[in-house]
Amino acid sequence: MPSDTFESADRLKLLEDMIARLRRRAAQLETVSNKYWKVRRVVIGCGLLLGLFFCNYSGSTAGWVLGASFVAIFLVVAAYHRQVLDSITRHSLMLEIKQVQVARIHLEWDQMPPSDQSPVEAGHPFAADLDIAGERSLHRLLDSAVTKEGSSRLKSWLLNDSPNSLIIEKRQALVQELKGHCVFRDKLQLLSAVASLDAYEQRAPGGKRGRWNSRVVVDWIEHGVRKSPLLSTVRLLGMLAALNISLIVLAGFNLIPHLWPIVFLVYLGVMLAKQAQVGTAWGEIQELEKALRRFKAVFQYLESRGYNGCPGLTEICAPFLDKEKRPSAEIRRLARLASALGLRTNALLWFFVHALVPWDFYFTYRLELLKKDIAHLLPRWLDAWYELEALNSLANFAYLNPHYVFPEIVSCNQGGQPEFSLFDARALGHPLLQPESKVCNDFALDERHKIVVLTGSNMAGKSTFLRTVGVNLCLGYAGAPVNADSLRVSLFRVFTCIKVSDSVQDGLSYFYAEVRRLKALLSATAADEAPPLLFLIDEIFRGTNSRERLIGGRAYIRELSNRRTVGLVATHDLELVKLADKIPGLANFHFREEVREGRMVFDYRLRPGPCPTTNALQIMRLEGLPVDD
Repeated sequence: MPSDTFESADRLKLLEDMIARLRRRAAQLETVSNKYWKVRRVVIGCGLLLGLFFCNYSGSTAGWVLGASFVAIFLVVAAYHRQVLDSITRHSLMLEIKQVQVARIHLEWDQMPPSDQSPVEAGHPFAADLDIAGERSLHRLLDSAVTKEGSSRLKSWLLNDSPNSLIIEKRQALVQELKGHCVFRDKLQLLSAVASLDAYEQRAPGGKRGRWNSRVVVDWIEHGVRKSPLLSTVRLLGMLAALNISLIVLAGFNLIPHLWPIVFLVYLGVMLAKQAQVGTAWGEIQELEKALRRFKAVFQYLESRGYNGCPGLTEICAPFLDKEKRPSAEIRRLARLASALGLRTNALLWFFVHALVPWDFYFTYRLELLKKDIAHLLPRWLDAWYELEALNSLANFAYLNPHYVFPEIVSCNQGGQPEFSLFDARALGHPLLQPESKVCNDFALDERHKIVVLTGSNMAGKSTFLRTVGVNLCLGYAGAPVNADSLRVSLFRVFTCIKVSDSVQDGLSYFYAEVRRLKALLSATAADEAPPLLFLIDEIFRGTNSRERLIGGRAYIRELSNRRTVGLVATHDLELVKLADKIPGLANFHFREEVREGRMVFDYRLRPGPCPTTNALQIMRLEGLPVDD
């Protein structure tokens, strides 16, 4: 058995052992929780009975003292019970995280979180053909993000049609850095999941948690910042308050007449007239505290964790490491303002203080300044969090597939263009296929073999191989490892024509939809400044008759050979293999099959040259259809 298989089995065994430990610990915590429930009931019952007994036989004072003692005991027990319940929640979430990781290894789609349902841009060069998004897609296989924004960022990386070598290499380094920090990845995902259990939790069909849209908090804060600040009102009321206090002091020493009632009435009138500006401050600060509390655990972990020896993580988490602008500092400022504005809960003290100084106005003004700061800082904190979530997804994918490798991006010349077009893979496989049934192949495109005509019988694996090439390019350009023993590749723009479909709504026939798609592919080759195009075409011009398909296919492939392109064309039309004798840089490869004991057998091995066999008539015979000899 290959060493990578042993390594994958070890990884799976490790995860299964962790799941077993988490289940045992969760069962122990449930037992402890049940005991706390019993103790709470006993404390309540004994407190009521003994309180009534002492009230009847020892006086009401003794009864109240005893009752208060039992209330205190109950609160202590409840606090410890709350800690146990929180621990149960965290163990449950971590158990779910590990079970999903095992499901990703086995490709058990029903056990994975629901996929992102947001539509992909119409006419995208490869999204629909390569199963990047959707129910059984590459994005769903990789996506471990809890927030909607982190998930969307990962999706945008996979759908990027303009790869940049510097970004790829930087992201590869970050993914490799994170791959070895399992505790950090699991803890961040756990705390993100705990945060998602708050008010923004959404439930998907089947009870699974949906993606948490944390951006709404930023929108609420930005929307709540006043366009007309309170500074002018605070200054006016401050001057009136200072004048009023001065007049009271001077009048108290009989230095001036008692003019302060007039100033006080003016001060009171201005305060009443401007009261609407501060009427919602208490509710706003409570909402702001509640909003930031949802992020508190994640932010505290990111700002308190050490990043020694992790330069990439240090750079991403820089917004959490600024002592003056880190989340905990802003939350402390918010807590102080909440305490100050909480004065209004004591009506008598509130009235006395406001008779002297514009307390609410001043601290509401301070709240507006804080909201502006948070509205500026929070997007930076969240952006770092989303980046880490997307990177975590790639690192988790690399961890769960230790035999996958990071592709080598070939060098560019001084003009920024690749020195040559290259795709050189060893043991290339499709990451969405079950490992036990997957067949991997060596394959290369270079200056000598720019275009490959891929032939083979029905179900032999042509379409799957096209997707294998495309999916691994998407993975590699996103910064993730690829399903191969090795991959050296230059930068390409990927464009596919595989799953073309007609449209009843738009009145498009299949053939016309295919022609439009192939026209878009040809137009994309005209961008001289962009990287070369790598095309993947399945059954070119299948929507027309064989004569016109052959004529059109020959002309189209010949035109592609004159453009800055490399790629594959899969076809059943064996006449197209003759183009290898006429077009330099065009090569033939094929898949084949055998008939064993009355059934078709495919080995899915890629071989050079045109396909020597066909199987359409054989399949018809095997299924009992009439076929002329």
